[in-house]
Amino acid sequence: MTQAIFETGGKQYRVKEGDELFIERLQLEAEDKVTFDKVLAITDEKDSKIGTPYVEGAKVEASVIKNGKAKKIIVFKMKRRKGYRRKQGHRQPYTKITIEKIVG
Repeated sequence: MTQAIFETGGKQYRVKEGDELFIERLQLEAEDKVTFDKVLAITDEKDSKIGTPYVEGAKVEASVIKNGKAKKIIVFKMKRRKGYRRKQGHRQPYTKITIEKIVG
């Protein structure tokens, strides 16, 4: 089984074909195709290719399933005995993709 490590949105992901994962939001619609060319490493049963920093000619092809927002987290700041309280919510946007093909 071929695995790849690629970079997008400032993060690195290890994937194999058929994986579904949540990444930082991309400006794409559902059913769109996306290609990641910042591949750091590719491994399979026989061989491993490690990039410096990226593997030349390697790419990971995926399709977008949906865009959405994660569950809300609460950011609460307080200083005791001073009457200082700040409450703020945040929902991180994401794109859910499925890996179709690893080339390289």
